[in-house]
Amino acid sequence: MLRRLLDGVAPRFHKGGSLERFYPLYEAVDTFLYTPGMVTEGPSHVRDAIDLKRIMSLVVVSLLGTVAMAIYNTGLQAHRAIEAGAAPRDTWQTQAMEWLGLSFASGDLVACLVHGALYFVPVLLTTYTVGGLWEGLFAQVRRHELNEGFLVTGLLIPLTLPAGIPLWQVALGTSFGVVIGKEIFGGTGMNILNPALTARAFLFFAYPAEMSGNIWVAAGVADGVTGATLLAGASEQGMAALADVSWWDAFLGFVPGSMGETSALACLLGAVLLVVTGIGSWRVMLGVAIGTVAAAALLNGVGSVTNPYFAVPFWWHMVLGGWAFGTVYMATDPVTAAQTDTGRWVFGALVGVLTVLIRVINPAYPEGMMLAILFMNVFAPTIDFFVVRANVERRRRRVSLP
Repeated sequence: MLRRLLDGVAPRFHKGGSLERFYPLYEAVDTFLYTPGMVTEGPSHVRDAIDLKRIMSLVVVSLLGTVAMAIYNTGLQAHRAIEAGAAPRDTWQTQAMEWLGLSFASGDLVACLVHGALYFVPVLLTTYTVGGLWEGLFAQVRRHELNEGFLVTGLLIPLTLPAGIPLWQVALGTSFGVVIGKEIFGGTGMNILNPALTARAFLFFAYPAEMSGNIWVAAGVADGVTGATLLAGASEQGMAALADVSWWDAFLGFVPGSMGETSALACLLGAVLLVVTGIGSWRVMLGVAIGTVAAAALLNGVGSVTNPYFAVPFWWHMVLGGWAFGTVYMATDPVTAAQTDTGRWVFGALVGVLTVLIRVINPAYPEGMMLAILFMNVFAPTIDFFVVRANVERRRRRVSLP
């Protein structure tokens, strides 16, 4: 029925039709749901089954585990705080839970999922609505098709945000990430910065109270719950802040933090799918891990009597904050990361090193992954330039040999 409806209105969107100026929007809807209307006839070229739409769809599938964990853990942390008498009971989320007749028990799986969804879904809808409007506006102005690039970005942004962040800040951050982080460079495939990280960085510096590591749920509410996350605690007390926490809980994601960044296991499962399908670069991921191990081991060896964060080993760095999420989904961005194989190793290793250095040396920014990736996004073309030039020089010397 939807196919017949699109076919019926199609003439109005084509040349000479009354809705010709909206053809990019029609084309986007049509190709998102069905195969393109124009295809190459005959085997004149070698073709790959992977296109932008399929790439974005596979990335979304790889993110489903982090989304599920974001929803459940948000509800779990809220219920734990309520059980401890530390969380407000007059938010609209808790009122909705009472109206649905659900408990606030941390052991109630359904209640945790519903409560977490009450925080996550509004942020997700705001991101897709605001970002979709900007994408549609630029598609109309530039007269190009509305592609699927924002399909992933619109999902990544909520996963990097704390639960309960005011929706107007979500809208503002999404606007900044889409417009400044991508569209001013020409749109999908032309940006030099990761749009989702650009949105998060804007909110981090513009509204640090709502984005700080000391707020895990009900951020922006006057009487919201505050409590140091593991990352913030480690930056102040080192291993002492992690003494009462199981590493496995941190690995699985049952700890406070941004909604989609707490579960390293969910990110690891997503990484497997991205690597198997060839969408995510395993060189970048492994490079980040190597850089993190090297930098953390060096600081562990140096030590410090004034900074306890020096003593935090690499295996804790890998489960704290957004390390796993950034490694799998942000650093591997095929547009903003290095493009050469050697460059990907260098890019990933420097991201890992910078992440640890920013976390440990600069306590003002305990979450170093975001800044490290954005910094290396800027230098990715430079890395590729030197890699390509070295390859050219090596081939030139080889050809000149007798």
